[in-house]
Amino acid sequence: MDNFVDLFMVSPLLLAVLFFVAMLAGFIDALAGGGGLLTVPALLAVGMNPAQALATNKLQACGGSLSASLYFIRRKVVNLADQKLNILMTFIGSTSGALLVQHVQSDILRQILPILVICIGLYFLLMPKLGEEDRQRRLYGLPFALIAGGCVGFYDGFFGPGRARFTRWPSLRSPVLTSRNPRRTRRY
Repeated sequence: MDNFVDLFMVSPLLLAVLFFVAMLAGFIDALAGGGGLLTVPALLAVGMNPAQALATNKLQACGGSLSASLYFIRRKVVNLADQKLNILMTFIGSTSGALLVQHVQSDILRQILPILVICIGLYFLLMPKLGEEDRQRRLYGLPFALIAGGCVGFYDGFFGPGRARFTRWPSLRSPVLTSRNPRRTRRY
């Protein structure tokens, strides 16, 4: 049993609890996004370093983002050639956020993360209708790429949970992601 704890750094019971939290978070993520609002606090509660908790959460979220991206690309909802600037700005923003979170002291992150989780949770509660109907496209080109790619990418790289909800509003104004059913365009 000691070898198990040494290998996984948590007891078998805590590992089982984390597994079920991850399953529930994945289910919530698939339905509406925001599963990281469960996984990040759970990882912090078992004593994981804040930067490692965020990185672990981000790694598990990559699978859903990749499958959603492939889904939209295969169905020709998204044309990658038209998204080069958005992809570049998202990469720059998310890389900047990920680099910054590594340089913030763990004690400061431990104080910031619960506040971020509460704020994002309140955002989910108070803004349930955001993006429910199609709207006219308002941003084009570089301004769209900076906001939808750069800013949301930075948030995703720094913290991440709830990012899909933030991408809903700019995606509905994107030249390629508008649709009659906005729920189909939850992620890009």
